[in-house]
Amino acid sequence: MRHLLVGGLCAMGLDESGQYLLTVSHSGRAVFATRTWQLVARDTAVVFPVGGCCEGIGPVSGRSVAVQTRDETRPAIRLRCGAFELLGESDGVTITAARP
Repeated sequence: MRHLLVGGLCAMGLDESGQYLLTVSHSGRAVFATRTWQLVARDTAVVFPVGGCCEGIGPVSGRSVAVQTRDETRPAIRLRCGAFELLGESDGVTITAARP
């Protein structure tokens, strides 16, 4: 199990290739490489999703990334990334092995 600290997580989504996770928070956007879960880009400009998509940064710059959002009516986001399950909550993203 691994936890990515993303305070105030609002939305998250994978790029089309599944190589990058874009997170959106009240303090900006971040991109993590899904191979290592290392932070590869960070932008403190506050940008929120529009129509279920958010503009990418770093290695996904110039691309619109489909994201799922969380709020008071949907407190968590669940995504699957290959062999991993991602649970996005207000304090970040928990990564665990996917169940068969």
